Amino acid sequence: MRACLIAAVSAFVCGAALAHDGPDPVSHWIFSPEKISPIPSGGVNLDSRLGTNLWGAVNPKSVKDRMGSTIYFDGEKVAFYAGQSYEQAAEFLPKKLITVSAWVSIDQEHQWGGIVGMVQDNANAEKGWVLGYNQNSFYFGLAGKDSSDADGTMTYLAGETKYEKFRLYHVVGVYDGGQMQIYVNGKLDGVSDAQKGEIFYPKKAPYVVGAYQDDNEFHLHKGQIREVAVYDLAAKAEWAAHEYEHSKELTELRFKPVYPDEFEFLVEPYLQFASQTSMTVMWETNRPARSVVNFGETSDFDKAKVDAPLKLIHEMKLTGLKPNTPYYYKVETTDDRGQKIESEVFSFQTACGPETPFGFAVISDTQDQPKIAEAITAQAWEHRPRFIVHPGDLVGTGANKAHWTQGFFPALKPMIERMPFYPVLGNHEGNAKNYYDYVSLPGKEYYYTFKYGNAQFFMIDSNKKVGPGSEQYLWLEKELAKSTAEWKFVSHHHPPFSSDENDYGNLWKGRSALGDARVREITALYDKYGVDIVWNGHIHSYERTWPISGGKVVERDGTIYMITGGGGGHLETPGPIKPDFQNNVRRGHHFVTVAINGGILEMKAFDIEGRLYDYLKIEKR
Repeated sequence: MRACLIAAVSAFVCGAALAHDGPDPVSHWIFSPEKISPIPSGGVNLDSRLGTNLWGAVNPKSVKDRMGSTIYFDGEKVAFYAGQSYEQAAEFLPKKLITVSAWVSIDQEHQWGGIVGMVQDNANAEKGWVLGYNQNSFYFGLAGKDSSDADGTMTYLAGETKYEKFRLYHVVGVYDGGQMQIYVNGKLDGVSDAQKGEIFYPKKAPYVVGAYQDDNEFHLHKGQIREVAVYDLAAKAEWAAHEYEHSKELTELRFKPVYPDEFEFLVEPYLQFASQTSMTVMWETNRPARSVVNFGETSDFDKAKVDAPLKLIHEMKLTGLKPNTPYYYKVETTDDRGQKIESEVFSFQTACGPETPFGFAVISDTQDQPKIAEAITAQAWEHRPRFIVHPGDLVGTGANKAHWTQGFFPALKPMIERMPFYPVLGNHEGNAKNYYDYVSLPGKEYYYTFKYGNAQFFMIDSNKKVGPGSEQYLWLEKELAKSTAEWKFVSHHHPPFSSDENDYGNLWKGRSALGDARVREITALYDKYGVDIVWNGHIHSYERTWPISGGKVVERDGTIYMITGGGGGHLETPGPIKPDFQNNVRRGHHFVTVAINGGILEMKAFDIEGRLYDYLKIEKR
């Protein structure tokens, strides 16, 4: 049996104790440049102090401070894996008891930040363990075998200490077969008795350092991980305090953000919130930079807007423009080292007045499958809409920056560099800071209104309260009451009416609410103030209702509800029962175009191949 005494104190739970300086970990990794060597087949190897070596696909950047050198996890490409196979990694995994210890700094908050672990967390299977962090504090997640759930149930024990970015912390997760504990900087930060028995491992999963990863999620860590040790014993409070005290001078270090040497666009220029006299241009660089937007009615550019302060996310509102007029623009940006990059020349068109015909696209739920979203965007671009309405779930995980920089923005080119998109929050955005960083919208940005032509759009966050008396309900009633627009449109993520097979009750086996009953309360305002069409997402299929008023189908003068959730997410299926409100339903990735000419509206729905499968015409005059 392993020895468990530190300074004559039994600091681990074990069967026997011998007097020396404490137990050895089953795995111990020190992340320094000296430990890294190239692998002939590609990638790098990190030599372990104990246990299996780690390997990574990318040679990481090294950083120095007064305590020495370590490596930097960039949040985009760098992660390390234990062993060359699942079987090799599993040999070094604790079976019954575990202590996992790490020195880590966080440069970017994340809802599912991962430091080290082997985990599988799906709705029908939750197994393994992970030490990580959310947007506020550290957590220790684990599934025990004595759960009543045969597929396993994870408990994520979150600590109370709110971490600061760019600062090192010592974090310890402990499980003794009956209790989970998390320690931060030597102090107990949380306890849970929810798990019992041996650790319940997945049959196959990566043992990863520097990420939270299972078969459908991959969230990379941004910051330092200086050291990780994993024990097959359960530490006591004395050990956690001793380990922190041994290196607590590390917590005195404060770091500046680490930027790449090569200067480039992290997000290429895109457009936000058009009016008849203005347009907002946004983009992101990977190093702090100051910028100029050159623009004009031709590519000779007779105007320029300068932004002097150094920034990463850039937002430039171009004003003094002519209504319904084409313009051209180019971004020039120079970093703090004097390196300069330029965008291509792009075009946009200012908003038109109420007398001018116009068209737009509706694309929703672009999450999770960028290639699908890219194909949908390519087809929609062929119709040359003026702008995009997006009913939510732009990305799979709003707090995962890579889902924006490597998923949403590249997938929606070339449309968003030439026309603005008007989004609402979906449930997958999670109200994350990234959403608010990347959009430029009026007011609180989670609800707002805008006018275009003879139409007014009312954008709502259905993740929040929308019932009578709520902030959004009162705001919407006020805005609808004073609107003089000929066409009134609303967009929010959750559909009040849906025939989906299982989101609102299992239609294959029983009854369904046939839509989101909570959100349905706000439809009284649509009836009262004559809203023409409501666009929703959330369900990854297409559905269009007959006109509805008072919750019932009417022949005319009702609101049409449309689910347009086919922009990229994994598809869902309509149930076997056809509700009275359903006019058309279709399973498949898709987009919608809307064209308005005075009192005439034409709506067309197209599949991913560009084939028309639904058509609607409304004549008001």
